[in-house]
Amino acid sequence: MADTPKTFNPTYSLGADITVNRMGFGAMRITGEGIWGPPKDRDEAIRVLQRSVELGINFIDTADSYGPFISEELIAEALYPYPKDLVIGTKGGLLRTGPNQWPINAKPDHLKEALEGSLQRLKLDRIDLYQLHRIDPEIPFERTLEFLQDAQEQALIKHIGLSEVNVEQIQLAQKYVEVVSVQNMYSFDNRKWEAELMYCEDNAMAFIPWYPLGGGNMKAQETLDQVSQKYNATPHQIALSWLLHRSPNILLIPGTSKVKHLEENFQAASISLSEEDYEALNQIGADTFIS
Repeated sequence: MADTPKTFNPTYSLGADITVNRMGFGAMRITGEGIWGPPKDRDEAIRVLQRSVELGINFIDTADSYGPFISEELIAEALYPYPKDLVIGTKGGLLRTGPNQWPINAKPDHLKEALEGSLQRLKLDRIDLYQLHRIDPEIPFERTLEFLQDAQEQALIKHIGLSEVNVEQIQLAQKYVEVVSVQNMYSFDNRKWEAELMYCEDNAMAFIPWYPLGGGNMKAQETLDQVSQKYNATPHQIALSWLLHRSPNILLIPGTSKVKHLEENFQAASISLSEEDYEALNQIGADTFIS
């Protein structure tokens, strides 16, 4: 059941033992164009990371493939030694061959190299949340899961998450490891993974939407614009607020390379939607996706 303004909870516990604020930060956009190479404004990228912590954000999502490597390196440069409550979730399972190119490689030998690199770049002995970026269609999923299981037993990983997976794949993974999070594309007008969101809610897993600011449908966008005017907010802020109301296990990781946009995104966590406006967005999004 969706949260209402009266029951809105600002925090969530990953794996029942790591509590994070549900408004996090996604560190993909602090790299160069095409998520390739260094950012155009390195100083601003550092300021974004430092400001996120100042605002009270204590969950940062990144990946070895962002840059590649650049995002993780900047996080360590900006924030190490880390605040005690900061949780950094990173990912492995993709290669980078150029701007906007993301070949999949979740073979154990590559994941071993990726995990070791992430630990080194982030200056950590253990990753709090290590997420499989994609299932590799060229090898049995079980081989990837066996690697993650082994890395967790070696205490290199505390918790394990998955990305772009369906319910059946989550259930298979659960035979090998405890899955604490799923990161799939989702927004108020892109409900492809609705069943996966509900499965996560029912099974105490975090659901982390990527591309959370809308699927670009014009009819849905008009409703979003109308609601945003009532709250003196931006459409992006309302889209993020709707997600926080949608389900108590949703963690948000909107990304940006600008401090101003970071602060705007963060303010979405303070917007309490009325039942009427929540349902208007909920219905138009559902209708849009079905159509």
